[in-house]
Amino acid sequence: MASEGFAPVLAALATMQTNVDQARKAQAHQFLESFQKSPEAWTSTHAILSSSDATVEAKLFAATTLKGKISYDLDQLPRTSLPALRDSLLSLLTSYRDGPRPIRTQLCVCLANLAIQMTEWKDVLPLVGLRLGSSAGDCILEFLQVLPEEVTEGRKINLTEEDLINRTKELLEDNASQVMSLLIQYSKSSQSAALNPHLLECISSWLREIPSADIVNSPLLEVIVNALSAEKSFDAAVDCMCTIYRDTKEVDESLEVIYTLYPRIVALRPKIAQAANAGDTDTLKGMTRLFAEAGEAWVVMMARLPDEFRGLLEAILECCLRDQDRDAVSSTFLFWYELKQMITMEIYQKARVKFGDIFAKLVDIMIKHLEFPTPEGSDETDLFDGDREQEEKFRGFRHSMGDVLKDCCEVISVTECLGKAYNLINEWMSTYASQVVGTTVPHWQQLEAPLFAMRAMGRMVSPEEDVVLRQVIPLIVQLPDHDKLQFQAIMALGRYTEWTAQHPEFLQPQLNFVIAGFNHSSTEVVRAAALAFRFFGTDCRKLLQDHVGQLHNFYESVLDGLPQVSQDELSEGVSFVVSAQPPDKIYSAMKLYCDPLLERLKARAAQAQTDKSDNAKFAVADCLLILNIFITNVQPYYPPGDEHQAVKYCQEMLPLLSAVAENFTTTPEILEPVCKCFRSMVLSYRTAVLPLLPTLARQLAVGFQNSRAGCFLWATDSVLREFADGNEFVDSSTTEAIYHFFEQQAIAFLHIMNDLPPSDLPDVIEDFFRLLVDALIYYHYQFIPTPICGPILQAAISTLVLEQQKPLLATLHYLRDFLSYGSDRPASSSFDDMSHASNQPSSEEIKSIVKTLVANQGESLVQRVLTGMMFTFPRDCLQDASGVLIALFELMPEQAAMWVRNTITILPSGSIKAGEVDRVMNNIASKIQAGDLRKLRAVLQDFTTSYRRRNVAPRDGLGVLEPKRFRYAG
Repeated sequence: MASEGFAPVLAALATMQTNVDQARKAQAHQFLESFQKSPEAWTSTHAILSSSDATVEAKLFAATTLKGKISYDLDQLPRTSLPALRDSLLSLLTSYRDGPRPIRTQLCVCLANLAIQMTEWKDVLPLVGLRLGSSAGDCILEFLQVLPEEVTEGRKINLTEEDLINRTKELLEDNASQVMSLLIQYSKSSQSAALNPHLLECISSWLREIPSADIVNSPLLEVIVNALSAEKSFDAAVDCMCTIYRDTKEVDESLEVIYTLYPRIVALRPKIAQAANAGDTDTLKGMTRLFAEAGEAWVVMMARLPDEFRGLLEAILECCLRDQDRDAVSSTFLFWYELKQMITMEIYQKARVKFGDIFAKLVDIMIKHLEFPTPEGSDETDLFDGDREQEEKFRGFRHSMGDVLKDCCEVISVTECLGKAYNLINEWMSTYASQVVGTTVPHWQQLEAPLFAMRAMGRMVSPEEDVVLRQVIPLIVQLPDHDKLQFQAIMALGRYTEWTAQHPEFLQPQLNFVIAGFNHSSTEVVRAAALAFRFFGTDCRKLLQDHVGQLHNFYESVLDGLPQVSQDELSEGVSFVVSAQPPDKIYSAMKLYCDPLLERLKARAAQAQTDKSDNAKFAVADCLLILNIFITNVQPYYPPGDEHQAVKYCQEMLPLLSAVAENFTTTPEILEPVCKCFRSMVLSYRTAVLPLLPTLARQLAVGFQNSRAGCFLWATDSVLREFADGNEFVDSSTTEAIYHFFEQQAIAFLHIMNDLPPSDLPDVIEDFFRLLVDALIYYHYQFIPTPICGPILQAAISTLVLEQQKPLLATLHYLRDFLSYGSDRPASSSFDDMSHASNQPSSEEIKSIVKTLVANQGESLVQRVLTGMMFTFPRDCLQDASGVLIALFELMPEQAAMWVRNTITILPSGSIKAGEVDRVMNNIASKIQAGDLRKLRAVLQDFTTSYRRRNVAPRDGLGVLEPKRFRYAG
């Protein structure tokens, strides 16, 4: 029977592995987490590992826990007990030297981490070898493998930087030659030893320390090359060789190594054909990686000496050609990109010419790989035998191959690459077009692939291209009615709309083809048509501006039958055509398109008031988002003083939008797109929106008070920035009114914070503090001296109890910016020296106010920031959290240090190691004295990270560190 000492641990592990309710699993998880950080875990883990009753899973958990204890909690043990810990680890490792391997690996990591921290242990390698014995070859090799890996991850080890440097020298540099001799000796001991994957993994690991030249010039090179011919060692040998490559990327310093390796690698080329002919996909993948990573490392040599290194390039091309299952070719994509980047430089034009034929063949290979598979039966609706994962993988893979085709376009001419796709299309039309019967299209895969290639290369083709597109576009608009061909053809046409804009004679046939796609039975084709029309409207708006009436009839006829995404894309296209109207016709064009949308909005809003379903709400939101597309894209220019016709139409739109906002105060799905429309009016029409401003500001204020929705603050931010002091065409009275509008929103927020805890308001908090960041930049001279500045700082501190990343980041950014106004380097986003937003030093009055507020609330701020860093903040918030502390140290270093000490000393009892407070504070004091804030940040982050790893928040709370509710009586 298992010992009673660790029976609760085994029971909790069993609970985690069985099908019980989530509450019991959560309880078991919390117990195990607390156990892992407790001092009792030292003895319990050893007991579990020594027990004959514990399961393999329990022993693996124990080994993993022990690894964490040694990495993070070694200070829980007296220093005098470390030799006994080392001996017990060696004893356990001896017991597990033959496996199971996962447990053995964890124990090797334990021993390596102890070796790093136990600086008095000087004979690490001899003692490990002696205790494990000569028969434990795999175990010793694994320890040797993990030792360099753990040393190089030294930031998680509790050593000073100087101690870690010294220990690294002792363990790695001083032992490198001994380890290399040991590996050579082991490789010669037997044939099986030379082919042992652990040997190769160990070589790879020690290449961090042993120069690749030493390995290449030793018998180990022969071992690695020979291992490439043995199945059991092949993968490890490929990894090892690729590790050597990476050490030779500085080619001028590694010429001898490269010239030694190159013939050995190229001589392996016959294995490509052997693997392909035998259907050995794993070997083919390994060989492809072997050649491709050599190419990546030596791409400079290939560019300098194209004739000498052509053999490697041909081998990589052969890998692409022979990979019929398309499992290996992705390993070459980075190489082709790196080579393209190199040989398109002026200095390497010779290599570009020499390799032109290779890239031409690569285009053919890639287009062939783009083909959909041919089904074994007659069911063409299931090309992947029901394997949806394989289908998605293939679709993503095609886009990566499209990137390779773009690389080819840069090396050889775009016209040549396009010509290859055109020739394949033309060849198919000549061979198979006459055999098409309805939607039955023979060998459609051979036609669809070059269409996809054309689509992929579209970005590379200049609008001035005047050879291939003139021939291929007339062919595309005649393609047979097969859903995949129609889809790909329409998508391809959508990529060449910039070219079409300069060749208007080709517009009408393409437009007819795309518009016909809206009536296709395939939803994929319909979606492609909507997306393509978006590009035609965007790029050919000038050509279509006289057809705005006809397009409206088409728009109205198809809009409601489209999926929402396609409605948005179609609306994008027609909105750009509206934007191309002459200035005096903008109002009538917007009215033509948007009046029916407003009628839809009115009807849907009325229905949503009676039908409370989500679909009814989303129908209203979708209509609002389409209106926003027109507001965003129709941005005509009018000279100052002229009536802005788009704003004139927005005046007609505003009452209905306001009514919708007032009728759906508890429906964020509708309020957010309404606010998006409000915001877009300001961003699109800038100061021309001034006639709307009183109504808009009133609606934003009322809307926020009634709904408590953060989106109204988000829209407020656009008004604040656009009408800031110093902006052109904005007078001081308008700026003053906008500031009072902001202050009204801020007071409303403080009342909301008084009524509700931060956990109920994460989105509102995020939007408010993002608004405050801009308020500081544009209105700090008004905002900071006001009475609400202090309560806002208190509110910011109280929100730091949240655990969601976005509101925390917004608050921390505000705090950092606010504190900067107490210094000579206030936050800024402008280089305009004449603007209030410029990076001018704060006035003495502003600095004094900030420092007074910080002096009053600094200790609370430090408590909340440190508590968050130690317990609750997401990892991505830690940098900004430490930035707040650093800003405090910049403003008032002595007080900040005192606040940090006070906070640390009231942490839960037993959570701080003996002497840790003094050690941390001494480090802080030395960094302050040296003026090294970068290292001060590292001290704070290292302490909080170490504390967080060792402790969990107590169930009974944090005592005096528990947050207090924000209160506002203003």
